[in-house]
This record gives sequence, C-alpha cells and structure tokens, in this order.
Amino acid sequence: MITQTAQVRQQFSNDFHRPTYHFLPPSNWMNDPNGLIQWQGRYHLFYQHNPDLPIWGNMHWGHASSPDLIHWTDLPMALAPTPGGVDEAGVFSGCAVNHNGVPTLIYTGTRGNHCEIQTQCLATGSADLLTWEKYAGNPVLSAMPPITQQDRDFRDPYVWQEGDIWYMVLGSRIVGKGGAVFLYRSTDLLSWEYLHPLLTDTGQNPDGIWECPNFFRLGEYWVLIISGHLGSATGEVGYFVGTYENLHFTPLTQGVLDRGCLYAPLTFLNDQNERILFGWLREWRTNDEMLGAGWSGVQAIPRLLSLDQQQRLLMTPIPALNSLHHDALSLAQKTLTSQVDSIAITGHALDIQADLTLDANGTCALRVLCAPDASEYLEVAYDMAQQQLTVRPVLPNMDDRLIGARRDMPHALHPNEPLQLRILVDGSVIEVIANERTSITSRFYATQPNAQLQYSGSHARLDKLDIWNMSSIW
Repeated sequence: MITQTAQVRQQFSNDFHRPTYHFLPPSNWMNDPNGLIQWQGRYHLFYQHNPDLPIWGNMHWGHASSPDLIHWTDLPMALAPTPGGVDEAGVFSGCAVNHNGVPTLIYTGTRGNHCEIQTQCLATGSADLLTWEKYAGNPVLSAMPPITQQDRDFRDPYVWQEGDIWYMVLGSRIVGKGGAVFLYRSTDLLSWEYLHPLLTDTGQNPDGIWECPNFFRLGEYWVLIISGHLGSATGEVGYFVGTYENLHFTPLTQGVLDRGCLYAPLTFLNDQNERILFGWLREWRTNDEMLGAGWSGVQAIPRLLSLDQQQRLLMTPIPALNSLHHDALSLAQKTLTSQVDSIAITGHALDIQADLTLDANGTCALRVLCAPDASEYLEVAYDMAQQQLTVRPVLPNMDDRLIGARRDMPHALHPNEPLQLRILVDGSVIEVIANERTSITSRFYATQPNAQLQYSGSHARLDKLDIWNMSSIW
C-alpha cells in the first residue's frame, strides 16, 4: 500500500505547484478535514475525498496518520457511500470521538440527486482505526428543527462530551434569516434531543449557510467557529468568543479567522490539552485545470489556538514544523526604501519569519516566488496608516479571477508593536499569519518555477528576516 501511494506521488514530482510539506492525498480531490483525533499516541486525519477524480463529487473519507502532525502515512479509505443506504450520495463531513474506548465517527450522510437529503450517521472503528462499521440504525438524527423552514442544509456534526452527556452542534440555515448553528444532546450518541439554536445570523446574509461549526472551550471562554457559505460567493471563516452558561452561548467578540482560501476548519484537543486547528486550502483553478493537474486541495499546516487579553483568536503553526528547517538564511537589520532589493532563493518550499518596525505612514512589502524580471510574484504588503494587510498575486495577463484573488484584512498594531509576519510558501500555497492573529491564505500558480524573494518599503525598518528551506514530508 505504501509503495503504491509513493509511486502515485512520484508522478507529480515535476509539478512545482504541488506542495511538498503540506498534507494532500496521493492524487485526486480533497476538501474538508474530518474526524481529527489522537488515538493511542498517534494522530489521525480523515478528509473529504473523491478517489476517482480531482474535482468535487463521490465523497468518501480518506485517512492518514502521523506521529507529529507533520509527517504522514497514507491509510486505506475509511468510509465510502453505501449503495441504497442513507449515505449513498456521499459521506459528508463530521468528527471523531472516543466513546468508552471505542473510536467513533459522526458524519453527515447524503441522498438525492444533489445530495439534498442530509442526515447524521455514526460508524465505529477497530482498535487500529483501519476498519470501520456503520451503525445499522443510521441515521441517528434526521429531523431538522421546524424553525429552519427548509429541508436540505443540515450537516457537519461537531460533538464533545461534558460529564456523561454528549453535545453536538450542526450547521444549517433559516430561510430569510441566514446561517444558523443548532445544539443537541445525547447520553449514548444514538438518540439526540434538540435543544435550541446556539447562534443565528442577524439577517444581513439571508441566503447564507453556516457550515462546519466548531464549538469548544479555550481558557476562560468558549469559541464558535463557522464557515459561511454564500452560494456562488467565496465563503469566509469567522469566529465568535463568549460565555457559555446553562447551554446558552453569549458572544462577546467576533472576528475573521482567515480571509483567503482556508475553509471548513476543524479543531480537536490532543493529549497535551492543546487546541489544534486544521483547514482545507481551496484551489483557485477551474475544473479543467484541476483535471489537467490530477490533484486538488491541500490541508493547512496545523495551528495551535489560544486567546489574547482582548479575546481575539491567536494562531501559530505547530512547533514540530521547525523540524523541517534546513539551509537557513538571515538578513541583518535594514532600512527599507522604494528600491526593490532581491534575495536569491533556491527552493519553492520556505518558512519566512520577518519582524518590521513602521512609522505612522510606513509601508512595506515582501514578494515571494518572484520571477527574475519581476513579471510575476505574490506580494505580502502592509500599510501602517491604513492599518491593512494585503496579499495579492501579480501574473502576466491576469483575468478577473486572479484580480479577485487579492485579499485585504484590517490589522491594527498596538503602540510600539512590531509587524511580525510568518509566511509559509509551499509550491502554490502561501499561508500568511501576522502577529499570530490575522490570517490570509492564498494560492499562486506561477507560470515558471520562480524562487526569488524581494522586499521594499517606506518609513519602515526590517529588524529581522529569517528564511528556511523546508524538507519534503514524503
């Protein structure tokens, strides 16, 4: 099995768009992370997967495991649609729990020509998590709350335990109002009691759907993460932080988890009591382009979550990522000017960490994957006066799709706070995290295997720039 998957991966060795230190299947389509769990000391990642084509459809649960959340081993398919069953049209997203020593998956099963019949199902696993048996009485939950006034968007269970009681949140929508997350409870994971909406949209996006909810305690507060799907519009991941008492959630603050291609994140708690987040990094390519490439979808580098004193969500790549560092390059303190300076880089897999100090009107820009003639690059820029972080691609003959790939995100710095950038570059993947609290993920499909890094600015100083080449995880 391992030899076969290695051979499949080898077929893409000359594709400089394909990441080498982010997880993705050997081939074909991947989207949402599913069923994250640490089991007997080893991490397991399940994921939405089309085993036949590099486009969406025929949803299965793929499976991989890891000792450190960085190096992965491909494992056999975990779940597949059952012909004539309640999940015959697709095994949609869900989570994993330890139920009295039994590994258990809770997921959305779909039926209908357009997967419009959505019910919640359960499967239990063997001790090694390689064999899974669906519960004969599936679905364990099929009736939607009448408040929804619709009968098709009801999915992505997220389950946790408090004492002897299991709780579940589900993503949905209410006609005319927008996205909603509903709360349930159970004593056995099989019979579920509907309680009430945990949170609903304010009506500003009446056609919206809230998908892939995560609800968990983080320090003294509770966090609700939702992925907002607005039909054909690009979805965005938001979060709310607040109090949770008597089964009612009261948001105190809210923010944007990522403004880019990261979607449908899933979190879990590991044995060290750390809250870790995975997320699907979407492609910004057409179906024809993905069919030509033979693969689609990447998982973001896992991030450790915490809260700051203002109840903002903080995210940092897991420390184990540093084990891939080699051939470091550092730049001493330097005043930035409008003159663009270049650094020759030999690889397309990098970890870049930069600290910058800006005056009140300062600006700075780092360009990665630059062509020698600067005809194409991905720019990460900051404007102190506007307090705005920007990530934008520059390519020859940019069409509306690429022009629309620009992302702007408010990012206010405290007095005397430096701008701290963590930029993970891996083939066509770029993850940008500023001061651990502002995230913009992007995809950049260069026309040639560029590697140069450029930087410039005004009224700004580069205090530190460290660059590491990254080893492949395969």
